[in-house]
Amino acid sequence: MVNKPKLNAAHSRNRDKDVTRKFDPSQAATLAAKYAPKPNVASSGNALGEPNGNLQAFALPDLAQFTKEGSYSNDASEDFHLFYVGRDNVHDILVYVLSRVTVSLYLNMYSYDDPELNNILMTKALDPTVTMLITLDKSQSSSSTEKALIQADRDHDLAAYNTHFVIGDSSTGQISHTKGFVADNRAGGEGSTNWSTAGEGIGTPGTPGYKAQNNTQSIFTDPDTISRFQAELIAEHMTAEHQAAARGIEGNKPYTKKSKT
Repeated sequence: MVNKPKLNAAHSRNRDKDVTRKFDPSQAATLAAKYAPKPNVASSGNALGEPNGNLQAFALPDLAQFTKEGSYSNDASEDFHLFYVGRDNVHDILVYVLSRVTVSLYLNMYSYDDPELNNILMTKALDPTVTMLITLDKSQSSSSTEKALIQADRDHDLAAYNTHFVIGDSSTGQISHTKGFVADNRAGGEGSTNWSTAGEGIGTPGTPGYKAQNNTQSIFTDPDTISRFQAELIAEHMTAEHQAAARGIEGNKPYTKKSKT
């Protein structure tokens, strides 16, 4: 198991407030609809709102339905599978896993512009029973989806809901290009896939308007890989937090350091 990151003073105060905060599903749904509206058509694997929608019994064969063949080969790995944009339904794979998060989500995403994933992420962010650490790349922060997340944090203090997110760069000042997550310490994902129409290849191959980049998306359940990747995601998050503090940003809000007296 990976220890949770040490929270700063502001986060500690918000954590203390969480003791008395009660989760209001209707309020969370209202705020999620405001900052990340539901798509016109939800994927069949979207488990938001389902009482038994969780990852406690998740196994890789659950995702075979989203491959071109609808099944894996007899010698397929039990703890790792690589999916291909334009061939497999990568969008529904991501929806299936992320909509079933009930405990924790550690995420670093370079760029995303997917209404359904945005709605799932915002719904989880507003559930204080789910611990979330989200790291986003600074060069992509002008997108409408990331602006909505920033605004939600400013308006409603997402840290009070046990969600902590930050925008930054790599430790060497380069782009934060990781595109992966660990969900509930049960499943992880990483690959070249950005969360966008062309990135995921949303739609039906062969139909007008369908676009698909050459991207891959892995999903894995190997405990050692999950543990090590979660530790890396925490480290990347804390690096971005230090960068934000150096820029005079705390909790994605400007602040003024008080001088000692």
